[in-house]
Amino acid sequence: VGVIISALVFAWEHAKHIRIDAREDHKGSTVYAVTGPLFFGSVTSFLERFDPAQDNDDVVIDFARSRVADHSGLEAIDTLAERYENAGKTLHLVHLSEECRKLLKKAGNLVEVNVIEDPKYFVAEDSLA
Repeated sequence: VGVIISALVFAWEHAKHIRIDAREDHKGSTVYAVTGPLFFGSVTSFLERFDPAQDNDDVVIDFARSRVADHSGLEAIDTLAERYENAGKTLHLVHLSEECRKLLKKAGNLVEVNVIEDPKYFVAEDSLA
């Protein structure tokens, strides 16, 4: 019983830590920057922050400071994608971690969104030294 209560307290406390800031970029897209993990304890807060009816036609969710931690997070993204699709809008996901991309690929048809592949960065090497 103590473990269950501890898990619930943990989930409740971490659900408060998800933050989503909205802005419009130079292309006219609505960009949401997510901070904090997306998991079973934060999906309700996550979903409440989006408004497909008011957003521009092109919507970007930036996960640079977030990660999808479990199946509930995937379902939240799927629910959100369906809401934007029903509103006739396009949803893009950017800056997903490699682990998040793997989860999305494993989910198969569960998540049908346009995942923009992030560029691969490499460290320059000075071979003249």
